[in-house]
Amino acid sequence: MTKISRPIVHVDVFTTEAYSGAPAAVCVTTAVPDDDWMAKVSREMACPNTAFAQPRADDDGYDLRWFTGGGIEVDLCGHATRATAHVLYENGRLSEGSIVRFHTRSGVLSAAILPGGSVEMNFPLEIATELDEVPPALVTGLGKDLIWVGRNRLDYVVEVGSEEVLRAIKPDFSMLTKFDSRGFVVTARASRSEASGYDYVLRFFGPRVGVTEDMVTGTAHCALAPYWRDKLGGKSHFMAFQASTRGGFVKVGLEGNRVLIAGKAVTVLRGELLT
Repeated sequence: MTKISRPIVHVDVFTTEAYSGAPAAVCVTTAVPDDDWMAKVSREMACPNTAFAQPRADDDGYDLRWFTGGGIEVDLCGHATRATAHVLYENGRLSEGSIVRFHTRSGVLSAAILPGGSVEMNFPLEIATELDEVPPALVTGLGKDLIWVGRNRLDYVVEVGSEEVLRAIKPDFSMLTKFDSRGFVVTARASRSEASGYDYVLRFFGPRVGVTEDMVTGTAHCALAPYWRDKLGGKSHFMAFQASTRGGFVKVGLEGNRVLIAGKAVTVLRGELLT
């Protein structure tokens, strides 16, 4: 049997320090991988998400897919997209000022390489619609202090009463897995935004797709940016902090019906997969 070597890179995203932020694995390959292989690799890498990118024959960027650490394919992943652009920049396929297009299950996404290698992603809005009734299982799963609950095509979006409440949440994952969704974006206004340097805080839970708690979730801001724009008097640019165990800062901006998500990344490991 012929062995095919495919490079794999481990990247920490939305951080300038290794072993913090959101970990993602990236595999850029010209060979077309099959679904079962990608799922197995994702489980082996054990990152919240692993990205698989393949150059397109028409030279219009890359086909891009994402699988969770549980081997489940998802429709949209921000931090693994950011990690992919970082890898393409580091291996010389992209340069400062260039824009790369990714063809995905959520349409065409673009990422711009900014001075210094930072990346600004251009994603669609995923506005959440408020629910008429809050499911009792959600209250059991996240706690009673839920002041707003909505849903978009990806996730449930929940605002809780304060940053302190958000940081103290201990989810009941057995209840959250009952919901047919990618996960739960939980947010609160920053307790002291001027002192803290960020406008809102969030956490993300996705037990159904194999991610109990994500470290930093770029796509969450596709829902949170328009939500906090309306809550904060039309503000269109934010700094957000994800209060996970590793933590991470995300710069967020609104531009029409798109959200711009920017941050830095650090490569921590390079290797190759043998199949």
